[in-house]
Amino acid sequence: MQTALIRRPGPRLADGLVTHIERTPVDLGLAFEQWQSYVDALHGAAWTTIEVPPIDECPDSVFVEDTMVVYGDVAVIARAGAEERRAEAAGAAETVAAQGYRLVSITAPGTLDGGDVLKIGSTIYVGEGGRTNAEGIRQLRAALEADVRAVPVKKVLHLKSAVTALPDGTVVGYEPLVDDAGAFDRFMGVPEEAGAHVVLLDDGRLLMAASAPKSAELFSGLGYEPVLVDISEFEKLEGCVTCLSVRLRG
Repeated sequence: MQTALIRRPGPRLADGLVTHIERTPVDLGLAFEQWQSYVDALHGAAWTTIEVPPIDECPDSVFVEDTMVVYGDVAVIARAGAEERRAEAAGAAETVAAQGYRLVSITAPGTLDGGDVLKIGSTIYVGEGGRTNAEGIRQLRAALEADVRAVPVKKVLHLKSAVTALPDGTVVGYEPLVDDAGAFDRFMGVPEEAGAHVVLLDDGRLLMAASAPKSAELFSGLGYEPVLVDISEFEKLEGCVTCLSVRLRG
């Protein structure tokens, strides 16, 4: 059985950071409903969830993926590129440690956001840009026994704002927002920005945003089963399906 860490939205969600898009009003009540539907979708795919303690003073804390990188039996605790978000890490670290993971922490002057890290087998792509720096990538490489590759991120907030990967390892992305598609061994363009974001529920099912119907149709044609959730209020804060959870080993 697969397990995911989640963290419920706080009352200041609408004040979350926005860097690459125009700020638009967030409906907090709808955001709570959408978050619950996201969690229900995980449960519907036979995942269990563990809640990280809420931290109401941090508007972006629902984006719990940014707090860590989990690989094998190690959880690398991030040091957020945005100073306002660094308080989010402590509670997440305690929660993942309770699941038996060995902790390693990114330290100054390194910065690393979990949303910049795309794992495909033993290869780990890390976006170097606004939130993750070269020193953070160096420390991540030292902490993990893996092939860690830095790739540029300039057009979007995080690497996984631009690309994720299908179960067969093919990287998918919305090409106008991908800085270097050639950095990936296999790349396939998708017709919508939100279509670049998938969570692998299992070998056949992909958790996706409802705002990417054309991409869902594309993936269906490849034999996958898209599971669509409406996350419109989180998309207003540059959020996507990947950043609302940390997927752990079974």
